[in-house]
Amino acid sequence: MYRHAPPGYDCPFGKVVRGEENPPWTYAADVVWRDGSTTAWINRRWWSNNPGAVLLVPDRHVENLYELDRTQAGDLHDAARRIALAMRKAYGCTGISTRQHNEPGADQEVWHYHLHVFPRWQGDDLYGSSHRNTTPEEREPYAERLRRTIGPWPERSGT
Repeated sequence: MYRHAPPGYDCPFGKVVRGEENPPWTYAADVVWRDGSTTAWINRRWWSNNPGAVLLVPDRHVENLYELDRTQAGDLHDAARRIALAMRKAYGCTGISTRQHNEPGADQEVWHYHLHVFPRWQGDDLYGSSHRNTTPEEREPYAERLRRTIGPWPERSGT
């Protein structure tokens, strides 16, 4: 249903979920959360006034929102809430935005459901600003602060 991944698609987010690195986009040091159901990492792509944004994915591959089941949705939003609270504390931001895209018409670029979690500040112009790719060295302090604030990854049985 509404699938756009080409045959044989090698999902870059699946690599991260499996604990593999996906240079130049994602390295092990970028990962800030794993709970057996979801995985989150600092996004390589940063918008001008919103450094340290996170990508959050379900560990079980689904291409888009249409394929997301109730359990995955609940697990994702539980993790998004945890990440958002940690961002507020770790970054000192004054708000959080989430964003998610489905299909080419909505600018989905990776064929694995993912939720963007952005730190926000009043007047930051997130939706009007440009983005750039960062280095692992730029991302590392943000990842470390989030990991420390989020706390240890829980062990989940049966997932």
